[in-house]
Amino acid sequence: MLPGTCRLLRNREMTIFFRCTYVLPDGITHTKGFLKDPEEAKRYLSLYNDEAATKQQVAAGEQTDKLRSNDASRRIDLTKNEFGLTNERFLVPEMMFRPADLGLNQAGLAECIVRAISSCHSHLQPLLYESIILTGGTTLFPHFAQRLEMDLRPLVPDKYRLKITTQEDPILGVWRGVSLLASSPDFDAMCVTEAEYEELGSARC
Repeated sequence: MLPGTCRLLRNREMTIFFRCTYVLPDGITHTKGFLKDPEEAKRYLSLYNDEAATKQQVAAGEQTDKLRSNDASRRIDLTKNEFGLTNERFLVPEMMFRPADLGLNQAGLAECIVRAISSCHSHLQPLLYESIILTGGTTLFPHFAQRLEMDLRPLVPDKYRLKITTQEDPILGVWRGVSLLASSPDFDAMCVTEAEYEELGSARC
């Protein structure tokens, strides 16, 4: 998800470092998918700060894969719903940040945030840029907050401070927030009926 990873992905020889085997849940013996060999999936981390791998690194990776392929216990078993992943591991989350790279004529996450805040009153914009909260299971991707800040900072005026906050439990964060709001004694006063909105429009809000 970070630029270093994207540069490595463009090198066809580098796919060997991203390759891993994923096992789908079968609903009987296991209900969640998992990596067959977690260490195999972490090989690319050693290349994270490199512009490109050396020939020795590529050769070492090929040799490692050859040894693994000879190990019957590590071979892909189609009866267990196993499949290999390479660049797909990174292309899926990358869609949220640069959808145009995958042929989608849509704004990325950083652009959507800027558009939303820019549509608000100018007096509120500095406060909103300091109050970006990440929630939802997707934000659990490694380095998600850092990548968003890196993409967002060039789009935000220098005079504004940018602060991105993560939650301890982003999966249930939204539900907890709505639950607290609904239990507030001021909740009824915040509600707008359909009749009120039809009569007063957004002025009632």
